[in-house]
Amino acid sequence: MRFFLRTRKFRISVSIIAAVLVFCIAVNVIGGILSPGSGLIGTIVAPFQEFATYISKGIDNLQKKYNEGNELLLENQRLKEENDTLRKQSADYEVTVRQNEFYKDYLEIKDLNPDFTFCDAKLISVDKDDLYRSFVINKGSVDGISAYDPVIIGNSLVGYISKVGLTTSKVTTVLSPEIVAGAVDSRTGDTGVISGTADFAAQNKIKFFNLTRDCQVAVGDTVITSGEGLFPDGLLIGTVETIKNDPNTSSLYSTVTPFVDLTNVRNVMVITHFEGQGALGSELGE
Repeated sequence: MRFFLRTRKFRISVSIIAAVLVFCIAVNVIGGILSPGSGLIGTIVAPFQEFATYISKGIDNLQKKYNEGNELLLENQRLKEENDTLRKQSADYEVTVRQNEFYKDYLEIKDLNPDFTFCDAKLISVDKDDLYRSFVINKGSVDGISAYDPVIIGNSLVGYISKVGLTTSKVTTVLSPEIVAGAVDSRTGDTGVISGTADFAAQNKIKFFNLTRDCQVAVGDTVITSGEGLFPDGLLIGTVETIKNDPNTSSLYSTVTPFVDLTNVRNVMVITHFEGQGALGSELGE
């Protein structure tokens, strides 16, 4: 409506109405001067008086609607701003809650492992062509990150740092055959080795092998790192799904489903230092 009131058409209409009003007022004044009993004047003036009253009310209504329209626009703008503010506050709150939960997990791990040093990081890109679901994080050597540093979410193993840049790093996940590490059944204490294969990775599984034929590993058991290899002991790996004979050896192997959903990684923590890490680095040729 504000735009219509500014048009040339509207200004012409107002000019015509104003001229009619002046004429009506003039007629009304003349009618008042002449004798009230004059039927002719009353007959002439009455229609113009009614028209003038109609026009006056119309202008009042138009002005009222214009004012109400302005007030409605202002109210809508105010409500929109309030809504935007509430949405932002809600989003900030949700982010804060997630961050608090994120860091709470690592405070608990730190209490249990005072030798651990952490660096939090965020996923910034994923290699969609990589069967083993590697990804890149937004932290690098300037943040104290080195090759083979373990990467975790909560107390669960994600993988390790395979390439390091100044401000970014590549993470190779537990699905990859590049990772070979000692593991143990947390219930029975039976030990073996975890690693990935193409077939297992296609099913989002890890291979837990070199299990002795008399081992007590059972479906549903939890597999954790043993501390032999790249990772500190006690990190959660996954759950035993099946147990089978290894056709190439006299041992058994099991399929393990990782605890971490590698398709939904957002934030991770890199363990930049833990007791015994230097010795492992020497074994890897660092």
